[in-house]
Amino acid sequence: MVNRRIHLGKIREVLRLALESHLSVRAISRSLGLSRDVVNAYLVRAANAKLLWPLPHDMDDAALELCLFLPSLAGGTRLPEPDWAEVHRELQRSGATLTAQHAEYLAIHLNGMQRSHFCAKYRHWAKHLKSYLRQTHIAGECVFVDYAGPTMEVHDAASGQVLKAQIFVAVLGASNYTYAEATWSQRLPDWIAANVRMLEFFDCVPSAIVCDNLKSGVTKASLTEPLVNESYQAFAAHYRTTVVPTRPRRPKDKPKAEGGVLIVERWIIFKLRKRVFTSLGELNEAIRELLRALNNSPFQKLPGSRRSTYLSLDKPAMRPLPSRPYEYAEFRRARVGMDREVAVDGRGFSVPAALVGKVVDLRVTAGVVEILFGGRRIASHVRSPGHQSVIDPAHLPKADQAYGLWTPERETAWASTIGPNTRIFTSERLAQSANKTTGYRWGLGLRKLVEAFGAERLESTCAKALRDGAIRLKSLQVILEKNLDLASPEVTDASFIHENVRGPDYYH
Repeated sequence: MVNRRIHLGKIREVLRLALESHLSVRAISRSLGLSRDVVNAYLVRAANAKLLWPLPHDMDDAALELCLFLPSLAGGTRLPEPDWAEVHRELQRSGATLTAQHAEYLAIHLNGMQRSHFCAKYRHWAKHLKSYLRQTHIAGECVFVDYAGPTMEVHDAASGQVLKAQIFVAVLGASNYTYAEATWSQRLPDWIAANVRMLEFFDCVPSAIVCDNLKSGVTKASLTEPLVNESYQAFAAHYRTTVVPTRPRRPKDKPKAEGGVLIVERWIIFKLRKRVFTSLGELNEAIRELLRALNNSPFQKLPGSRRSTYLSLDKPAMRPLPSRPYEYAEFRRARVGMDREVAVDGRGFSVPAALVGKVVDLRVTAGVVEILFGGRRIASHVRSPGHQSVIDPAHLPKADQAYGLWTPERETAWASTIGPNTRIFTSERLAQSANKTTGYRWGLGLRKLVEAFGAERLESTCAKALRDGAIRLKSLQVILEKNLDLASPEVTDASFIHENVRGPDYYH
């Protein structure tokens, strides 16, 4: 009591400087020679007591002390302590600090412990947590991803082979909510597909994805400037998140992933080691069952479970999934050939003639090939079945457009506009053409006959050629030039009355 009365004068000065002069805690600390923690503690107690400046005229030092400090507890009685597990949980929220937690604690326990004592008690309590819970992770901030070391066997009934499946693992930082699935490989398509299904499982998107330096995710590992794979970077851009690679050979950068992998190995891989799976889907179904049990299992030293903590802590702090589903894309580079095309999986796609010999970037999806140069998209082609080159007419000079766009289908469609006989004749002739050049030249000759003799005569000529078995273009030209298509097909009986014919009476 004596020490407090000695400082009651300074407490009044603290209140005056803060409430009347509106000085900062740092300025009051310098002015009165008190530590900032002491000044802050006085202001917190005054706020909890709803004191205003100036103080009431009838408030003497004893009344002020009674208002700020409740009577001390009996000697040897411990000061009230908060629920440290709840304090730890609240610290995982964005913007939370121990100072704010101490202020809320004093609002309930006016005669509670000072801030320094409060912080020391919390840190002492936190040392007893397991290593993978010791770090404080902000809610909704990070998900840690990695592959487990052990693989799982899948017995292929069709081939009789025993295949190895990789186990993908993801753990949210604040709640430890865990996701796992089996994939055939760690290659780029499987890696990104697993990340997509992970976010669909969480039903929201964290601020960052912390990954190891797997080649599918990180093209170049570096301490200061890691290079993320372009396809993985495009995936992150679609979901408006960030890929954060860990430092090379620094497992402590991703303790959540390391701990999550260990838990998955114990809770899932070990429990399934004696089961025989005949498909990847069957294996993933078994993994999902054990994953539900893992996430619903209660914590040993904290209240709740992974799932309940995820629902109350992580999910509200994360962004919703985008409305448009993610489409897997690969990014490649290719040099434009002299034929004004770039090759994608053995098929040519046209490029503007000005880029012949230049290196362009390709964005390849299941349905589209996009060609970019200098950061701008210069061409886009729809992928369709077949092996013929896909050509945009705008990419061809006028002299080359007819040949470049020629196909047997286009030629047959043109012949159909002349007539059914021309279409049949054209189809049979193109079926015998050895290559595109031969067919193109033959079609060009057929068009010249239309220009010279007209579509009607060509149709009748093709009908005659089909009856007579003619297949050469020269045969059509001869028929038209000699007007054989115009000759009457009528047949008349022969007349045997002639002056040189003797008749039957000559012999009698």
